[in-house]
Amino acid sequence: MRLPLLLSIFVVLSCNRKISYEETLEDFNAPLKPYNLQVPEYFSRNFRIPADNPLTEQGVALGRMLFYDKRLSADNTVACASCHQQSAAFSDNNRFSKGVEGRTTQRNSMSLANLLWVNRFFWDGRVSSLEEQVLHPLSNPNEMNISPQEAASKLQRLPEYPPRFKQVFGSEQITPANIAKALAQFERTLISSNSRYDRYLRGEYKPTPLELQGMQLFFTHPIPEIGLRGGNCGDCHIGPLVQGDPTGFRGFHNNGLDTDADLQPGLQAVTNNPNDRGKFRAVSLRNIALTAPYMHDGRFNTLEEVLEHYDQHIKMSATLDPLIIEASNQIRHDENAPIQLHLTAQEKRAILAFLHMLTDSTFIQDKRFSNPFIKN
Repeated sequence: MRLPLLLSIFVVLSCNRKISYEETLEDFNAPLKPYNLQVPEYFSRNFRIPADNPLTEQGVALGRMLFYDKRLSADNTVACASCHQQSAAFSDNNRFSKGVEGRTTQRNSMSLANLLWVNRFFWDGRVSSLEEQVLHPLSNPNEMNISPQEAASKLQRLPEYPPRFKQVFGSEQITPANIAKALAQFERTLISSNSRYDRYLRGEYKPTPLELQGMQLFFTHPIPEIGLRGGNCGDCHIGPLVQGDPTGFRGFHNNGLDTDADLQPGLQAVTNNPNDRGKFRAVSLRNIALTAPYMHDGRFNTLEEVLEHYDQHIKMSATLDPLIIEASNQIRHDENAPIQLHLTAQEKRAILAFLHMLTDSTFIQDKRFSNPFIKN
């Protein structure tokens, strides 16, 4: 390689990222290697990897690079990882994330953990595949503010990308579709499965009495007529994944944040069904202690506030979820009485203890998911 070309590569790379010279000499003629996806046996097998985008080691590595590359934004200041930070379980801790030129988004950034089991994306469920989802932040003027085609052209001019795209997708011509495929490959590997709750499910951890009480309350729908007390959380955040039902739009709920006068469209904007007004996706609660603030609009700063909302501050509206309406630990003799769970202070402490069991410190430190441009 001639010296001028070497110098030009160094200048381009050093402007934004630290990539070693050795990385530019990778063997891009090596055959693709299937990615060994580790799925816990107690997780659902109800997921699908598109036949035209199988996971490969090289494809996942390319997606990881793109995920952390700020040059995928109009002004080279915002990457996917800017709003989805590993330390916060691939969310961030702002009420609304900041995009190019400091512009704020309209929704709270949700965690990307365990997206393999999600089939409707965004808070309102407006897209049905990761390949489609990952292109939306690019063109959003409040996020990365660059058209997918402009992003592809930008990457085309960077020497480290064309050979990688050729290796993974068979052509050095970079396209928005292949950018999306690479990002989707990486995001499908973001599996969080080593919290204390996971170790309990594997028989490797003995919960405290408070954690056990919280677990039971979390997954129990209260039936006061027979003295069965519950927190009603597991009605919407189901199973070991503690996330919404992946069947169509069943994982979307109006959880009593607002009255009819203040309801945002939510799922209704997608389905045009007035019965879906105010419904938003029930996200996974894994690593929930790391992902504050909470709800689609980040209105609650702490888990204690979230629990108080469900216990004491449900607001009635026409589309309020029936599972919330009927959930109470006291028999409701007056149908006009406020909708309340009537949890005790001890029960709230127990549910919070269980929620903290869902923190996976391995996931937020896993080098497979970290910024590849920062050398440790």
